[in-house]
Amino acid sequence: MATRKPPQAKSARRPRRPSLGRALVVEDDAILAMALEDALREGGADKVVVCASVAQAMTELDRLKPDILILDVQLADRGDGWAMAELVTELSPRPPAIIFSTGRPDAIPENIAKLGVVLSKPYQPEILIAAIADLRRKPGLLDRLREALSTTT
Repeated sequence: MATRKPPQAKSARRPRRPSLGRALVVEDDAILAMALEDALREGGADKVVVCASVAQAMTELDRLKPDILILDVQLADRGDGWAMAELVTELSPRPPAIIFSTGRPDAIPENIAKLGVVLSKPYQPEILIAAIADLRRKPGLLDRLREALSTTT
């Protein structure tokens, strides 16, 4: 009599998502910060660091070198959290993709809002991940050069 082997359980593999890289979340609302952290991890972030103040974030910026910066505009320690985006853009050799997370989009100066995507609170985590994916798809310098060369030949 032949012995039958029990059926092997199929491994429940999720399709691999492209990496979002390293994310720095600057948010002073602890519950929202946890929700953003979960959404980023679920969306494919390799590492997520959450800071509740601009002071903490400035320390982490150099250490983490984030690919993504999620920035609350009205923080407890500063009412102009958006100034951090300007600083990072000006001083970083490779600035991160910037998402402004705010209840007051009108509080961000227009020239600063152009540095990233403005999400008005409340928003769904899927909106955040889609905004990041869209920012990361923007063509870089080499892509723009290739495109320019292909249209001139």
